[in-house]
Amino acid sequence: PFVLSPFPTVTSPCKILKCNSEFWAATSGSHHLGAEEAPEFCTALRAYAHCTRRTARTCRGDLAYHSAVHGIDDLMVQHNCSKDGPTSQPRLRTLPPGDSQERSDSPEICHYEKSFHKHSAAPNYTHCGLFGDPHLRTFTDTFQTCKVQGAWPLIDNNYLNVQVTNTPVLPGSSATATSKLTIIFKSFQECVDQKVYQAEMDELPAAFVDGSKNGGDKHGANSLKITEKVSGQHIEIQAKYIGTTIVVRQVGRYLTFAVRMPEEVVNAVEDRDSQGLYLCLRGCPLNQQIDFQAVRSAQATEGRARRKGPSLPAPPEAFTYETATAKCREKLPVEDLYFQSCVFDLLTTGDVNFMLAAYYAFEDVKMLHSNKDKLHLYERTRVLTPGNTAPTGTHPALWVALLCLCWLCLL
Repeated sequence: PFVLSPFPTVTSPCKILKCNSEFWAATSGSHHLGAEEAPEFCTALRAYAHCTRRTARTCRGDLAYHSAVHGIDDLMVQHNCSKDGPTSQPRLRTLPPGDSQERSDSPEICHYEKSFHKHSAAPNYTHCGLFGDPHLRTFTDTFQTCKVQGAWPLIDNNYLNVQVTNTPVLPGSSATATSKLTIIFKSFQECVDQKVYQAEMDELPAAFVDGSKNGGDKHGANSLKITEKVSGQHIEIQAKYIGTTIVVRQVGRYLTFAVRMPEEVVNAVEDRDSQGLYLCLRGCPLNQQIDFQAVRSAQATEGRARRKGPSLPAPPEAFTYETATAKCREKLPVEDLYFQSCVFDLLTTGDVNFMLAAYYAFEDVKMLHSNKDKLHLYERTRVLTPGNTAPTGTHPALWVALLCLCWLCLL
């Protein structure tokens, strides 16, 4: 049964970040050293491989782990390292003076708008966001509420991978929220080295897992930078070499994600037809989607949240439909899907931080979305499966007219 499970349980103690940090601390700057230092590098590399093997069982669904394993194999070949040999403990090195984090110059190829677009037309930017219970706004401006418990890929293209892990908000509940986020920026030409960013509940670092805040030792390293906006609550990652801005927040205990990315980068995949699931592009699978507007209607009449499957346990703070609506209006005066998702989350979880998550998600849309006429969404975009009821919002009079028409046909 373990082999068949593609992802670890959310409580698995995957230690890949510790392996990464030890290796980078031991080898920072070593690829610039002479051939006489190669044995030392290989020793550190074998220690790195040994560390990943020790944590393999608990890291099977972790993108950072798989990236590290492939990276080790590549480095072994590049440096002619034997897989057999000493694996001494990593030795800390200090970064040399004039480290690349101080560089301010970048070649033109490391600026998307200058290098990717030689014509006069500006790039067409798209937006994707994930927040709350969780609610997903895709690159095509569809809006979905999903279950997606466990680890799921948000973005997967030639330049970066983003994976989120969603965990239950309450014991026995199908309500989930994002508790872990991993972003892998792949090495790109002379601009950036491969970099991994990882955030978890109560841990929103302002640096990559190797401790750096930019793209590494390449000439265009500063085309990838992390900026801390609010300590422990809000970071922004600028990847100018692919024209991409990422915003990660911690609101309450859980994380929110928002990205602005050019369409060209969104669609940069080797084989789109055979590409795996990619939530920001393809949305959540039908069996993972929740018609929260239908649930909202039930909440309004029944006074409590109900979802598919077993009834939810009572939330820690009791919101009625009226009090949840009033609370959400404090931050979201327009009754769009962000407002409706806020009401849904308060009734489902009883956690007022979900109101703030919806508020900040919309603030990120205002900053990142290129089309200001599409900031608000009002229509439910879930595709109904056969056997589901008609879309919410169908006027009752229309159904009466159709029934009358059928009756007249029978006469």
